Amino acid sequence: METLVHTLKLRLNWKLIELLSRIDRFDASWASIEKKEGQSLKQLKSISTVRSVGASTRIEGSKLSDEQVETLLKQIDISKLADRDSQEVVGYYETMDFISESFDDLQINESNLKYLHQLLLKYSTKDAWHRGDYKTQTNAVEARLPDGSTQIIFQTTPPGVATISAMTELIKWYTDDKQTHPLVKCALFVYDFLSIHPFQDGNGRLSRLLTTLLLLKSNYKWIEYVSFENEVEHRKTEYYRVLRSCQVNRPGEDVTTWIEFFFDALGNIQDLLTDKLHMQGALASLSPREKSIITFIENRPGCKSGEISNQLNIPNPTVKRILAELVKQNLIQKHGVGPGTNYTIS
Repeated sequence: METLVHTLKLRLNWKLIELLSRIDRFDASWASIEKKEGQSLKQLKSISTVRSVGASTRIEGSKLSDEQVETLLKQIDISKLADRDSQEVVGYYETMDFISESFDDLQINESNLKYLHQLLLKYSTKDAWHRGDYKTQTNAVEARLPDGSTQIIFQTTPPGVATISAMTELIKWYTDDKQTHPLVKCALFVYDFLSIHPFQDGNGRLSRLLTTLLLLKSNYKWIEYVSFENEVEHRKTEYYRVLRSCQVNRPGEDVTTWIEFFFDALGNIQDLLTDKLHMQGALASLSPREKSIITFIENRPGCKSGEISNQLNIPNPTVKRILAELVKQNLIQKHGVGPGTNYTIS
C-alpha cells in the first residue's frame, strides 16, 4: 500500500513493518534495561561518543582515528585547533553534548537548526563566513571516492527563496503531523533535510546530529549509548547509493528504500548495544588480569599473545590460557593459526 507523507511516497510493506516492530520491541524493554545497567551505560556513552564523533567527521573526509579523537577530546585546547579535522571534531563533540543536555527544551524550528549549525562549525575558520545561515550558493551532494576525487550524487534545492520555503514547509509538517509514527517522521525529516541541503556546508554532519536529537525527543533514549554515525560509516557506500536512488526522482519520490535502510541501521545498533551490555555483564565477573587483557585487545585489535605478554608484563603461557578462556566465553575472537594468531573483541 502506497501512502503520501509530507511530500514523499512510502510503500507500507511487511519488511518495513517488521523493521519498525523490531526497533519498538527493543524500546519497550529499555526502561528496565536502563535501570539494571546504569553503571555500564555510563561507560558505553563515553565510548559511543568518541565513535560517533570520529565516524561522522570521517564520512566527510576527516583522517582522525577514534584513538586520535579520544586523545583530542581529553585535552581540548581551543587555541591549538589549527587544522580543519581537529576543528570539526571538537565542534561535533560540543554539539553532541549540547543536544544531550538540552534536547527536552530544543524545539524543532529554523532558529534552533541554525544555532546547531553555528555550534557545529564554531571552530572551523574556513566556514566562518556561512555558519548559522542558510546557503547563498548552489551546493551539490558529493561523495569522496577512494582515490581522493569526488562524485556528484545529487543536485540540491537552489539557494534563496527555494531553500527557505522548503525548510519552512519541512518544519511545519514535522511540527503539525501527529499521526505518522515518530520513527518514520525522523527518517523522513533527515532525508528531506539532506535533499534540501539548506546550509553551505556541514549538512551531512548536522543530519546525523539531528537524527540523535529527533530520536531523543521521541523518547528513544537508548540512542545515546550507541553510534548511529559508526553504522553509517561502515555502510557508507550503501548509504549514498540509497539516498541517490531516491533523490534522483525528486519531487514526489518514493523513499521506501531509504526508510528501510534507516530502520535497519537502527536495528543493527540496537543489537550491538545488547551485545555490549552482555559483555559488560560478563566483564564484571572477570579478574583484574583478565580485564586488563580485554582492554588491551579493545585498544589494539589484531594484537598477538606475545604483544599482550610484553606490554602487560604477564607470562606468555598465562596470557595464552586466559585468551583461550575468553574465546570460550565469546568475549574475544581468535583469528588465524600458529604465529599469525591474533585477537579482537567479539
